[in-house]
Amino acid sequence: MDLESKVKKMGLGHEQGFGAPCLKCKDKCEGFELHFWRKICRNCKCGQEEHDVLTSNEEDRKVGKLFEDTKYTTLIAKLKNDGIPMYKRNVMILTNPVPAKKNISINTVTYEWAPPVQNQTLARQYMQMLPKEKQPVAGSEGAQYRKKQLAKQLPAHDQDPSKCHELSPNEVKQMEQFVKKYKNEALGVGDVKLPGEVETKATDKNNVNSGDRSTSAAVGAMEDKSADQKASQYSCYRCKLNMKEGDPAVYAERAGYDKLWHPACFVCCTCSELLVDMIYFWKNGNLYCGRHYCDSEKPRCAGCDELIFSNEYTQAEGQNWHLKHFCCFDCDCVLAGEIYVMVNDKPVCKPCYVKKHAAICQGCHNAIDPEVQRVTYNNFNWHATQECFLCSCCSKCLIGQKFMPVEGMVFCSVECKKKMMS
Repeated sequence: MDLESKVKKMGLGHEQGFGAPCLKCKDKCEGFELHFWRKICRNCKCGQEEHDVLTSNEEDRKVGKLFEDTKYTTLIAKLKNDGIPMYKRNVMILTNPVPAKKNISINTVTYEWAPPVQNQTLARQYMQMLPKEKQPVAGSEGAQYRKKQLAKQLPAHDQDPSKCHELSPNEVKQMEQFVKKYKNEALGVGDVKLPGEVETKATDKNNVNSGDRSTSAAVGAMEDKSADQKASQYSCYRCKLNMKEGDPAVYAERAGYDKLWHPACFVCCTCSELLVDMIYFWKNGNLYCGRHYCDSEKPRCAGCDELIFSNEYTQAEGQNWHLKHFCCFDCDCVLAGEIYVMVNDKPVCKPCYVKKHAAICQGCHNAIDPEVQRVTYNNFNWHATQECFLCSCCSKCLIGQKFMPVEGMVFCSVECKKKMMS
């Protein structure tokens, strides 16, 4: 059985979301089929997060594994049958009576995730302070946004060696140590509180190391302020604007209780996206999502999207690559020592480029080799030769000459243009 057949057979039986439609490509994609080492669809080249894959169980297992062996074990439950930790998402259902002409109808809103706070009013206020298109209401674009960010910000292959492609025993050991280190030093889950409650919490815990040495001093300063000053003393760590009294704020324990964020400001410092389910990584005074925290610590392979734990890897086009993964994006042939062309930031071998991506010459109607000179005007291209770049009327060579373009045609003079257009 050849490699292509093996891959297809494997895809039919073992790949999560096989056949799921692509939300980006619509009917152009035949359905999701995971590439055998890239984290993309073999059919349309989009990521799994762009497909309508029903993966809530997989997502809950992934986040459950992330919280295992951390202080956030209250957010997970272990399944009786296999002991795998599952994330206990706080799903919030709000029921509002809606007055109608004759009777009262019930309007129910289900949030696929909500902050795990006992006060539902506070949770509801938090949700309303998020941009509407990012509120995870079941069946809405906000729910789709959350799902996509879970896949993007917390890739399973950043914490689980079994989700990676052919790691050596030494690489597995290094990865396990790396994951243990970030769980101990950086991982956290934001908490939603009213600013006044945060101050009380800080007072109760000011002897606990929260990851910021200035916490105790800041708390002492807070306590000295009079009640009149309290209304304006809280400002958002990101946007620097004051918190409105009575509005919920998010705090991150590792950052210290003197720092607060508006719900919509609790974002990754690199991608500026909302931190999905308020899961953050704290480093050098900044909030990161899981992906970008890992990127700040380790090189990431631009081919397979995995972190690189090998000492040997290559750098090309401003990106990092496993040696075996610097391959043509179209046919997967290894590109070391070969001619390649970058297409949409992806390397493509010369044969694939000529076959699928090369510009077509308006003169001879053949593909233009990436190594030969060409003339480009708007979206039209010509070989830069005496045989191809000619006046469309009299066939005079126009290389080094002034010309008059009319869509895909070029003319040496007004006369030729008039003659051809008449």
